[in-house]
Amino acid sequence: MTTLDDLPIRDDLRGRTPYGAPQLDVPVRLNTNENSYPVPEPVVEAIGKALAAELRDLNRYPDRDAVALRAELAAYLGHGLTADHVWAANGSNEIQQQLLQAFGGPGRTVLGFTPAYSMHPLLALGTGTRWVPARRGADFGLTADEAVAQVREHRPDVVFLCSPNNPTGTALDPAVVAAVLDEAPGMVVVDEAYAEFARPGTVSALAVLPGHPRLVVTRTMSKAFGFAGGRLGYLAADPAVVDAVQLVRLPYHLSALTQAAARAALAHRDALLGTVAAIMEQRDRIVAELRARGHRVADSDANFVLFAVDGDQAVAWRTLLDAGVLVRDVGLPGWLRVTAGTPTETDAFLTAMENVS
Repeated sequence: MTTLDDLPIRDDLRGRTPYGAPQLDVPVRLNTNENSYPVPEPVVEAIGKALAAELRDLNRYPDRDAVALRAELAAYLGHGLTADHVWAANGSNEIQQQLLQAFGGPGRTVLGFTPAYSMHPLLALGTGTRWVPARRGADFGLTADEAVAQVREHRPDVVFLCSPNNPTGTALDPAVVAAVLDEAPGMVVVDEAYAEFARPGTVSALAVLPGHPRLVVTRTMSKAFGFAGGRLGYLAADPAVVDAVQLVRLPYHLSALTQAAARAALAHRDALLGTVAAIMEQRDRIVAELRARGHRVADSDANFVLFAVDGDQAVAWRTLLDAGVLVRDVGLPGWLRVTAGTPTETDAFLTAMENVS
């Protein structure tokens, strides 16, 4: 049987494993930060009608630039943005890959503050961009001074900032973004995949886009909109950035069906985003309950919680799985991450945690 080692694969890909979390058939799946609430029936019907309207013309290519969708995403974001400031793709992963294709590549570097989203170094690898893992503090925090010192040391072509950060869940102080923008010689990408779940008073990097042509804010419809299966991510930036990523995007990369479904979802955003407050309530419940039991827990502005366990986190992960609850082992010694889901799912998780110290 042929294996990867038998093929002339790139040397820097040998021995690598693809990104992915376990997809197991268990009663409670809380490992991939999905929205646990199904799409409401009126929205299902609206999306179905939108898709049906596209079917007869599937012999034609879709709108290559997805202008109508981009205009509606801009209207959702506000901040005076227009379609010219927005670009959309198949999930924020593809958006970030396009950014590295345009602004990274061989001979260039991208810096991220770890622990952070584990796809970022893989996107760097895939685009031939050198990955620089910068450091966070012992409590997973990041100050402006710490960030600036590391940007100054490495002079990266691209900086990734996650706010809220995955897997820790905490949003960045706006001073960190401002300081990195002042110091970084290249592009600064703020990944705001979980922005809709942020605690009151949290400031989005969208507020500082004007006058910062090297700033990019990436978002997704996967989490708050419950649209993970629809695969729609997007960015907001200076129109010149949108021009740049169009140089590397594949032709007709966003299907007519994806565009139609996303537009229908946006038109019903009040119904879809109606679950955000309920999810935030469960997140805060998990934080409070685990802390009351003596666990260390990271502050969360996302739809998940990072919590500490005694000893080997892989053992704790298995204990929870044996109880029918799937959480995420993100590779941080002594820590696990759980998605905030429905009240029933939270009940199951907290009950299972009674056997984890």
